[in-house]
Amino acid sequence: MIALLIAGGLSLLYSLLLTPVFVRVFNRLRWGQPIRVDGPKEHEVKRGTPTMGGLIFLSGSILAYFAGKFVMGETPSPSALLVILMALGAGLVGFVDDFMKARLQNSAGLNGWAKIVGQVAIAVAFALLGLRFANDAGVTPVSTRISVFRDLPFDFMAAGAVVGTALIVLWVVLIVTSTTNAVNVTDGLDGLAAGAAIFAFGAYLVMGFWQSAQSCATTAGEPGCYVVRDPMDLAVVSAAFLGGLAGFLWWNTNPAQVFMGDTGSMAIGGAIAALAILTRTELLLLLIGGLFIIETGSVILQRLYFKVTKGKRIFLMSPIHHHFELKGWHEVTVVVRFWLVAGFFVIVGVGAFYGEWLLQQ
Repeated sequence: MIALLIAGGLSLLYSLLLTPVFVRVFNRLRWGQPIRVDGPKEHEVKRGTPTMGGLIFLSGSILAYFAGKFVMGETPSPSALLVILMALGAGLVGFVDDFMKARLQNSAGLNGWAKIVGQVAIAVAFALLGLRFANDAGVTPVSTRISVFRDLPFDFMAAGAVVGTALIVLWVVLIVTSTTNAVNVTDGLDGLAAGAAIFAFGAYLVMGFWQSAQSCATTAGEPGCYVVRDPMDLAVVSAAFLGGLAGFLWWNTNPAQVFMGDTGSMAIGGAIAALAILTRTELLLLLIGGLFIIETGSVILQRLYFKVTKGKRIFLMSPIHHHFELKGWHEVTVVVRFWLVAGFFVIVGVGAFYGEWLLQQ
């Protein structure tokens, strides 16, 4: 519990106090944000704003996590290290994209398929490593089953070791690539993705803490107990990311003094995907990440409708946050209202998680 508070507090202070230092460095390196030419014209004033701010809260969150564990004399768990690995790997793919945009001053960046290849590579490594490191009870970080609030009866390994492992890897790849790109799509307005992600990390903090309190390893298998590897440490790493984003949001709200870039949005998506998998709440991510799904869905619908109708559009512009901008909503209005939507989905998701536990009693 104390490690959780230390990790959250230190990461918050790190981002809050050191972001201006990072911004000065980014300006010297000329890491300025290019603006998409077909975007809202109001965004032209943002051209040149320092980007790759994801490096700030990503480094702060990781350092704060290890600091919390060191102060308490605890050993980092395989589960938390896997979350960090996923965030770093996805963030690296985003960094390459951001670096190309900044150097070429072109909003295109890394080729779409190249991003997918990078995301798939880190997801495969995460899945294969997650199937190892079983604890004394034989519980590995990554489950061989699909989960909602906990593991469902269906087991991939029923198809055999080789086929089952391949199916698990494919399942993890689907979750990681979908979540990473969904957060990336959402990051289009000052503070939008950061604020929505704070709600998501808050949900995993609460669920990890609750799973630790109701763990089958400590409650002698009472009804509704959870079979999760290292749930408290997943809460600690969630707190570290939450604190890091909260400090970063101080500088990222409108008018943003720094953008998180793909470095940040992909790192966030990777971390959220990892937490969903490791807390055994994979399908619950549909609620926890409800706003991200709406944003991605708006892009998919727009493109499909455009192709089917040969040029017509559902929205004035996708993702949907740009639609409301073009409708005349002020950027801050869009962001705050979308935060409320994100918060609503998270409350419903956590409420459903707790309600399922009550039904087990």
